[in-house]
Amino acid sequence: MAGLDTNVLVRWLVADDPVQTAQARALFESGRLQGNPFFVPSTVLLELEWVLRSRYGLEKPAILAVFSALLETQEIDIQFEPALERALNLYRTGRAEFADCLHAGLCAAAAQAPLLTFDAKAARLAQVELIGS
Repeated sequence: MAGLDTNVLVRWLVADDPVQTAQARALFESGRLQGNPFFVPSTVLLELEWVLRSRYGLEKPAILAVFSALLETQEIDIQFEPALERALNLYRTGRAEFADCLHAGLCAAAAQAPLLTFDAKAARLAQVELIGS
């Protein structure tokens, strides 16, 4: 198994560069045929959301759909998958940024909640606590 960088996932998902998209698809196909999923670190997921939102203009519903599809993709093994599932639930139902949702999800999955913050918007999330108020 090998890990994937954000740019590989972006090429595979967005298909905006013909050469790299073909390479990414071939990579995923080889992983599928070998039954050897690729590792996706949680930091790549954080960057992926940012790239999809800031560079490609995807809105929250589309980003949620992408991440839901990634969770169902057998060719990848997502680091801390339960934390991502928690983060997506928080992101789906709240107004906080995805990064804050992922931070809170990772803390909760590690039994280290609440996430302490100075960010009032993030503190609206379950298991996030505002400091100083």
